[in-house]
Amino acid sequence: MSTAAPGRPAGLSGEGAGGGTGAAGVVRPRMPRGIGRSIRSIGALTVCQTALMVGLGLLITGPARHLWPLAAEDRVDESLARARTATLTTLSSIASEAGNTMTVIAVTLATCLGLILVPRLPMWRQASFLALAVALQSAVFLVITTAVDRHRPEVHRLDGSLPTSSYTSGHTGAATAVWGGLAVLALTRLRGPWRTAAACLLCAVPLLVGLARLYRGMHHPTDVVGGLVNGSLSLLIVGRALLADGRVSAPPADPTEPAPAAGAALPIPGSTAVIFNPTVTDRAGREALRRVLEQHGHRAPVFVETTADDPGGGQTAGALRDGATLVVVCGGDGTLRAAAEALAGSDVPLALVPCGTGNLLARNLGLPSAPADALDAALRGTTRRVDLGRVEGDGLAPAHFAAMAGAGLDAATMRRANANDRAKALLGWPTYALAVLRELRGPRMGVTIRLDGAPALRRTARMVLVGNVGSVQGGVTLLPAARPDDGRLDLLVLDPRGIAGWLRALRTLLRPGGTASGRDRHEDAGGAPVEFRTFRRAEFAFDAPQPRELDGDPVACGRRLTVEAVPGALTMLLPTREK
Repeated sequence: MSTAAPGRPAGLSGEGAGGGTGAAGVVRPRMPRGIGRSIRSIGALTVCQTALMVGLGLLITGPARHLWPLAAEDRVDESLARARTATLTTLSSIASEAGNTMTVIAVTLATCLGLILVPRLPMWRQASFLALAVALQSAVFLVITTAVDRHRPEVHRLDGSLPTSSYTSGHTGAATAVWGGLAVLALTRLRGPWRTAAACLLCAVPLLVGLARLYRGMHHPTDVVGGLVNGSLSLLIVGRALLADGRVSAPPADPTEPAPAAGAALPIPGSTAVIFNPTVTDRAGREALRRVLEQHGHRAPVFVETTADDPGGGQTAGALRDGATLVVVCGGDGTLRAAAEALAGSDVPLALVPCGTGNLLARNLGLPSAPADALDAALRGTTRRVDLGRVEGDGLAPAHFAAMAGAGLDAATMRRANANDRAKALLGWPTYALAVLRELRGPRMGVTIRLDGAPALRRTARMVLVGNVGSVQGGVTLLPAARPDDGRLDLLVLDPRGIAGWLRALRTLLRPGGTASGRDRHEDAGGAPVEFRTFRRAEFAFDAPQPRELDGDPVACGRRLTVEAVPGALTMLLPTREK
């Protein structure tokens, strides 16, 4: 762990805290380099946008004004004027108000305040995206109307107007920026199939505004198209800089700064999110975690609870989009799996706090069982890359798992145990042992296994279990050679027959220290009660649909599974290993 200078909190010394020190020792604040780079990118692209829009305007009012379709624009305006009715005029007035300056300002301000004040984790990035897109569109619009002089249509106009150029439509451009921006936020923040419908409705608003401006005689068709393009470009430029990867992109490493060594200690973050399962983490537990985080310099951590519909994936993805530099996951294996799914491939570290019933990964990684102790040990440790497994199959969307996945007896056991929440709360992990006894009478399954493209193996089995780690509840080691960071997964095929077969299987699995016998063998081992293998990619084809599970969570039954290792996919903060 790094040490701070005397009199300063750890992680806040020198320029690593985001500021320089003057001759008098006064810290001068310095803008984070990632934000500065994004601002420069937005500025440069906005200049290009302005030049493009002005160039198109000069083309429309100059060399191309007598060419089709520009030559037909007057006839379009006259046709719309002749088609006016009282009802259409009222509807067009309502639609035009959606692009009015005061409406745009009010919607933008209300949305930004809501994004900052309402969620548990303030969405500063999303609020900045919307506000900046609307502001940039307006700034570009003012430059365009100054540089391009175009008269409004020669028809009766239903609205008064400032003496500005008809090109571009300011109402349409502003509506595109604000309502189109809301559509982007709907697609990135909302969940469920209705988010697409909401985005489509929001995108329809600027189109209606543009049509209303044409109907009311305020603009030529190309003016409306120009407004749509101007607003869309503003959204594209700002969205690319602020939302493209969920956080401000970091600049290349400064060659004058030393590169962090592998497994370096986590720096004090600017934002810490704690994703917790409220059914296993009460208020006292959360306060204990908060105290541990603050003792390690993680100020004002934001606690976000999971729900029955979202066990942690959406909350973790939201934390990433909002710039979290550390995600603490407090829950069982299901909560961890959901969070790991969102963090897979990210450099943002995860600190695991075991609070559930199983906690397989935490047990195998040597984390203390007490939540506060586990968090303290992690924060004193270093960052490490651990593997994940990726699985897909019939009726099963591609997903990751952190500890184990399987089909047959173990999945049926998990399904039975998870169906009795009261027993799990009272007994803990012995609930699974009782569930196993009730599932032993289940039928044996037939399965064809193909490992790393080798010839297929034909087996009968009570279960097939794939593991990134080896130990389960009660200290039983099912996969003795499994390691969470070796870039491979391990396979157990369990097929005991009769009492003698079960005794042989138990003797193998309960042997002190386990055994790696057969882990790297490729000869046909059919008929053995316990068979171990290792692989990078495995394909399982079952003769009949089988119950399946990922990290203790039952998933849809099916006849196929494809499992592959994803080396180093998850960055975790773990206790330092003794040498």
